Amino acid sequence: MSLDRIALVSDVHGNLTALEAVLADIEGRGIERIFNLGDYVGKGPRGREVVEVCRRRCEVNILGNWDDFLPDPARTYDTEGMAWWLAQLGEGQGDWLRGLPFSYDFLLSGRRVRLFHASSTSVHNRVRFDHDEREFLGMFANTPATGDGPPPTVVGYGDTHDPFYEVDRARRTLFNTGSVGNAMDDPTPVYVILEGVFGSAAEAPFAIQFVRVPYDAEAELAVARDMGMPEWDGYASELRHGIYRGEMHDPDGPKYHRRPAQLQ
Repeated sequence: MSLDRIALVSDVHGNLTALEAVLADIEGRGIERIFNLGDYVGKGPRGREVVEVCRRRCEVNILGNWDDFLPDPARTYDTEGMAWWLAQLGEGQGDWLRGLPFSYDFLLSGRRVRLFHASSTSVHNRVRFDHDEREFLGMFANTPATGDGPPPTVVGYGDTHDPFYEVDRARRTLFNTGSVGNAMDDPTPVYVILEGVFGSAAEAPFAIQFVRVPYDAEAELAVARDMGMPEWDGYASELRHGIYRGEMHDPDGPKYHRRPAQLQ
């Protein structure tokens, strides 16, 4: 039986060097189908270029929280970083980002898969790895954001930058892709490969694989410095050490990135 493979990437956050390394790994494995779970921009220096590459290379592109709020014409920003990242977008890219679909459903080896960025209700509602049962079940629910239809049995999402895999006795499977451009704890970019029979309602082998791809973080930091990107020290903390920029000046804080953060 021939199985299809789909690469899932998420949370590139303007880190073009990391994205190029991950795409090279995907291409080297002969995978042609790439789905992107959002957050193309912000935090890193090259949102414009990341959007250009993803529009060209990704078969499916999904809305992320940064993609929704950063180019929102109703918002005004009084921080240097937000204004800078917004200014990096090319003509029409803000409209493209805000017009992306909320979720994407498909069949794979008899399982109904649903992908979205953060949760079933909103790109701004965060569900972390240490969720409770109510939050877990809520990820599989139909909502006004996802629309009607058969509920999924497999849900994949990004947003938290914490990759994980979980399954219950009803065979509901929840996983997080982690982040390509802004991975926490282990700062090595990570993406997911789904393997199965695409579009098939018949049960068949099904697999989820997490892949870490080393890249030249110092090259990306050099680009950010040369471009004069604000919050460079925080960005260096994240790319070099996987320490969230909001914690870099808190030596007594928790050791690992296992806590809420507002703008991941």
